[in-house]
Amino acid sequence: MLRYLRTRQAKLTPILLLSPALLTMLFVVALPLLFSLYTSLTPYRLTRPETIETFIGLRNYMRLFSDPDFWSAFGRTILFLAIALNVEFLLGLGIALLINRITWGQRTLRTIMMFPMMFSPILVGFQFKFIFNDNIGILNNALQSLGITDQAIPWLVDAKLAMFSILFAEIWMSTSVFAILLLAGLFAMPRDPLEAAKVDGCNSWQVFRHITLPFIMPFAFIAMTIRSLDVARAYDIVSVMTGGGPAGRTELLWTLIARTGYENTRMGQANAMAYVSTILSIAFTYFFFTKLVAARRYMGGAE
Repeated sequence: MLRYLRTRQAKLTPILLLSPALLTMLFVVALPLLFSLYTSLTPYRLTRPETIETFIGLRNYMRLFSDPDFWSAFGRTILFLAIALNVEFLLGLGIALLINRITWGQRTLRTIMMFPMMFSPILVGFQFKFIFNDNIGILNNALQSLGITDQAIPWLVDAKLAMFSILFAEIWMSTSVFAILLLAGLFAMPRDPLEAAKVDGCNSWQVFRHITLPFIMPFAFIAMTIRSLDVARAYDIVSVMTGGGPAGRTELLWTLIARTGYENTRMGQANAMAYVSTILSIAFTYFFFTKLVAARRYMGGAE
């Protein structure tokens, strides 16, 4: 009997230790997700609480197929995601390769490299909103002082320039994620294949193309997975810098969701958009995970 009680206690101890975390996840994550899923199947409006009791099925989701604002924000989010990830990867790769070659002050440079990612997106948004301001912005003042332009450039008012400004702020803040992970891959890379390639007469580009790059690509796909989830949920920087303007030309999915849910009070429709955005994030995560598995298989690693 005593042995049975000890065995049962040993089995229950991990559950008891994990129960606070499980209960927290239940009340903070699971229940809100279930509630938002239910409200996406209703015409729920914040100004009319009784509408939460009306079940309309998939009507909110069907409306999205004929909503031009949604599809414009959807396409803009995909484009934003593609440009940001590719530019951050190229810049992060270049920074990682440069730091990897430095033999003095490398730790200091790695610390400095992490500074941008330590700032909150809201702070970065306000910082670049001031930099790109039409009248008092540092960038316009610098360009006019150098004689490059005679008049202020409407960085945050012109549609194309506004999207470029948001991309610039996003890339500045998050390139260090790629640089840190790629630098970790360079540190972990064995030296024997590099030395063997040099003995065989390979030049620097061939060594990088066929040895270095394939080895660090799993680290790149990990960074892309992390960043795709962040960029797909981009809200703070866009909201602070442009608010989705001008005329909705910088509206991304999550700024459109916030406007639909809180300004237009159509919370049921907003939750339907949010679940479509979640599916988009899952799709990108799955895509980069398959690329990660393929890269590890190419290098002979375990899946």
